[in-house]
Amino acid sequence: MGTTPPPHPHIYNGMPAKELGSAGWRKPWSGTNGGNCVEAMKLADGRVALRQSTDPEGPALIYTPHEIETFIRGAKHGEADFLLT
Repeated sequence: MGTTPPPHPHIYNGMPAKELGSAGWRKPWSGTNGGNCVEAMKLADGRVALRQSTDPEGPALIYTPHEIETFIRGAKHGEADFLLT
């Protein structure tokens, strides 16, 4: 099994998303919300950056692979449904 490279020291939680560049951002899902979406980018070291699509220069939230996997699995099992009420 390979090792995960150390996180890039210049990539940090809350950094301006524009510093990550404009290529590679994707909208994993989109609804009928007029274009207000969360965009995601998988970073070279496996972490995931999230940003608000209407504020592409705003802050990026940076998650480890384990954090993003835990969130997605939990959401699939209904553990985030409380956010909808």
